[in-house]
Amino acid sequence: MEEEKVEQAVLAYLKSKGYRQAELAFHDEQQKLRSSNAQAADATVDSSIANPILFYAKSDNDPNRYKEGYSKLRSWVYQSLDSYKNELLRILYPVFAHCYIDLVGKGFTQEAREFLQKFREDHEAARVRDIQKLEGVLTPQHLLESELVQTLRKNKISVKMCQYSFELLLQYLHGTDSMLMLGIVNEHLNIHVLPGPPSALPKEDEVIAQGTLDYMNQKEIRWGALEYSLEDKFEKETAAALLEKDLAGKKDGEGEDGKAKADGKAGGASNKKTKKDKASAAGPGATAKSTGPSTAPRVKAELPMPTISEEVEKQVLEDFRKRARLGSNSLPSVSFYSFINTHNSLNCAAISGDGALVAGGFSDSSVKVWDMAKLGEQTGAQDKPSSNGFTETREEGSKSAYALLQGHAGPVYAASFSPDSDFLLTSSADCTVRLWSMKLKTNLMGYKGHNFPVWDVQYSPVGHYFATASHDRTARVWCMERMQPLRILVGHMSDVDCLQWHVNCNYIATGGTDNTVRLWDVQTGECLRVFNGHCGTVLSLAMSSDGRYMASGDDRGAIFMWDLGSGQCVAPLMGHTSCVWTLAFSGEGSLLASGSADNTVRLWDVNASSKGSRAEDKSSTTRHLRLLKTLPTKSTPVYALKFSRTNLLLAAGAFSPSQASKGAV
Repeated sequence: MEEEKVEQAVLAYLKSKGYRQAELAFHDEQQKLRSSNAQAADATVDSSIANPILFYAKSDNDPNRYKEGYSKLRSWVYQSLDSYKNELLRILYPVFAHCYIDLVGKGFTQEAREFLQKFREDHEAARVRDIQKLEGVLTPQHLLESELVQTLRKNKISVKMCQYSFELLLQYLHGTDSMLMLGIVNEHLNIHVLPGPPSALPKEDEVIAQGTLDYMNQKEIRWGALEYSLEDKFEKETAAALLEKDLAGKKDGEGEDGKAKADGKAGGASNKKTKKDKASAAGPGATAKSTGPSTAPRVKAELPMPTISEEVEKQVLEDFRKRARLGSNSLPSVSFYSFINTHNSLNCAAISGDGALVAGGFSDSSVKVWDMAKLGEQTGAQDKPSSNGFTETREEGSKSAYALLQGHAGPVYAASFSPDSDFLLTSSADCTVRLWSMKLKTNLMGYKGHNFPVWDVQYSPVGHYFATASHDRTARVWCMERMQPLRILVGHMSDVDCLQWHVNCNYIATGGTDNTVRLWDVQTGECLRVFNGHCGTVLSLAMSSDGRYMASGDDRGAIFMWDLGSGQCVAPLMGHTSCVWTLAFSGEGSLLASGSADNTVRLWDVNASSKGSRAEDKSSTTRHLRLLKTLPTKSTPVYALKFSRTNLLLAAGAFSPSQASKGAV
């Protein structure tokens, strides 16, 4: 106030003396002085506002702040009380994803990779597909092209928690000056505070999706086994041998009829021996006939079938004769192939039909193939380069030789051997599928058609044809001799994550991120069935040997067995605690094997369920597959399962030292 009085007195004096110019100059000077004082006042900001501004200015040039901030938030969440931990865990994945996206967007590619590798295990079990998509985003241009990134950037992720959990989170973010994490939560998360105690799962996770496509499930499905297949030929040969043996036994019985009358005891012994020989004549292959595909109707393939060489046919029929009969009282032998020192880079594994070859697809775009017959050999040979991206590799003194296949330009997500093990198909994030020759050691062809990463590739049961599943929401049917797809199967609302051929080659089943399984007609490309019931992404599929049943597993550990004819769920299988990555039916269809990220292989009795499903007087509560046995691994998630033609169960997975150390604690 005193300054204003002095100013007014000076102006009055200048005006009284007639100093007009001096009066105007003094007035202008006072106006400038007031303006500068106002700006200085505005610049004096509270420290609570200044500190975040300075923090963000520093964080733009320091990528380590993302790792430090997320690591501290992660540790705080895991150390929280169990009653609130379930709700607080829901914020970790969105924060993790946006930290990675921010690092890539600011050009810190190497730091982003290190961040992803360090924390990916926390989310890989439930978000395996999202992690794989983020892994392919390495430049700011990729951010613009990635559908997942654009979805995360444009839409806030809804997270529900109780009032107390929300207050704990705010207290941590403000109390520890975690401004970077607070900014990400504020910008990209939409937190809904709910009244009452904390909940274990959000409500939308408890709801099973119900479809409105019942009319599709009324269409006719010819679910029988393939006519004129090698399995069909084996069954016919076995039946003919039994008939011939039966007729020979009758003739022997008639010829010795007179002798039997003269000597009843000798005749009785002879008859008993004849019955014994008759019972044992069929061998192990015939014992599985009662439960195998021989009881199923035969269906002709609508696609032209490839020819099979005599050598391959002879070997396959010989394997069928050696097939062991499996059941609830006779479980299979298991051969497990463990990948070690993969450093979280193994994405997939594939096993040939005879178990002689094992392939692995890796994040560095390479494919490695091991020949089991050479594992015991020891030599000092170094890499042996070959043409077309195929290298025979063996480290000094190592007993593990493998063939290195290089050609893809992105992580390899799936691999599939042909039925005769002569070829290998691999799919990648580079949107292509490559065909490799196991005999010539060459990359024969690259198939281009998908616009986004190809998650799965599967050979048909007869070879020659194969199918692919992609992030572009389509599945495609191909043949080896053509570079363009024969059919494009469109209908899923999101990624198509897995697929499986029907045994008669007329149908293909696909599972996707939209939580549904669909059955397609290969000839017409029409969707014939939509199976609803899963609460998570469908990651694995398997078809029974008679073609009637299908099993599907999801990322929440649930498995469903479906009747293809009716489109109904026969039985749910509950027991796994993490993603079910692979499923396989035994050769005669009596057992179902499931492999999971929970480090176990489980064996289920299929016959008990299928019989119960056919009995109309049975209540729905009894229609569950009976768990026969749980086979734990040594901290090794199960990536692949396959029954050989002799009913040996083959399995593969990557040993995880981190899980082993956690288990030891």
